[in-house]
Amino acid sequence: MSIRVKIWGCRGSIACPAPTHLKYGGNTTSLEVDVGDQKFLLDCGTGVRNLGQQIMKSDLTHCHILLTHTHWDHINGFPFFVPAFDKRRNFDIMAGHLTDKGGVKNIFETQMDNPMFPVPLEAMQAKLTFSDFKAGEKLDIGTSSKTKVLTAPLNHPNGATGYRIESNGRAMCLITDTEHKSEPDENILKLIEGADLVIYDSTYTEEEFPSKVGWGHSTWNEGVKLCKMAGAKRLGIFHHDPEHDDVFMDKLADEAARAWDGAFVIQENMDFLVE
Repeated sequence: MSIRVKIWGCRGSIACPAPTHLKYGGNTTSLEVDVGDQKFLLDCGTGVRNLGQQIMKSDLTHCHILLTHTHWDHINGFPFFVPAFDKRRNFDIMAGHLTDKGGVKNIFETQMDNPMFPVPLEAMQAKLTFSDFKAGEKLDIGTSSKTKVLTAPLNHPNGATGYRIESNGRAMCLITDTEHKSEPDENILKLIEGADLVIYDSTYTEEEFPSKVGWGHSTWNEGVKLCKMAGAKRLGIFHHDPEHDDVFMDKLADEAARAWDGAFVIQENMDFLVE
C-alpha cells in the first residue's frame, strides 16, 4: 500500500502571496496524506483553505487532523476550512503539546473568539472531536492494522510534535518546527529511521541560523545529516522562510541536490507517492 502526499502549503511563519513566490508557493503549512482509504490532514495553515475546497468536491465524511503545534502559521487557515461548516463531515483534531496548556480545543476556540474573529467555533456544523496526547506516544487511529502513526517531541518554543505515518513497510515523516543543537536530536533520529521520505524544517541557511538561535527552526544541512544518520531515503526541504523568493529557492535547491542526491525542495501543489 503506497502513501500519497499532497502539499497544500509549505511556507513558514506567514503567508506571502506574491509574484516572486509563485514556484514554491506562499501558503503556510498544510499537507494531505492518504493511506489506503484513510486520510490525514497535517496542520491547518493557510493552505488548508484550498484543501477544504477540494474536499467539498468529494464524498469524504471523516479524517484526522494532526497538528505539529498551534503557532499562527499552522492553524490560521482553519476558520476558512469550509468542510468544517458541513454537518455531513467529521474531523478528529489532535495535538501532542498542549496537555498542560488547556488543550487543543481551547486554542481553536480562542482563535475564533471575539475580538480576534467574528465567527465562533460553534458555528461549524461538522462533528469536531478534539483530543490531546503527549508527543512521543504511538497513536491508535489507523483504520488498518498495517497503518501506524508514531510521534516525537520537537525542540520548538511552546512545544511541537513530529509525525511518522507508515504502512506496509513504507513511511513518511513530517518534522517541523524544530531547532537543532550541536548534537543530533535522538528523538528525530528514532522517528525517521529508515523512512522513505522525511519532510524537514529547513527555514534558515547555515549563514542565517546563528542569528536566529532560539526561534525554533533548522537548516537543510542538518536535515541531510539526520537523514543520512537514520538511513532515510529522501529529504523534502520545507517550511520556507518568507524572505526566500523563487530565485533564492532555486539556488538553494541546486546546492542541496549537489550535497545529497536524496534532497529536494518541496513546492506547493506537489503530489507524489511514497512507494
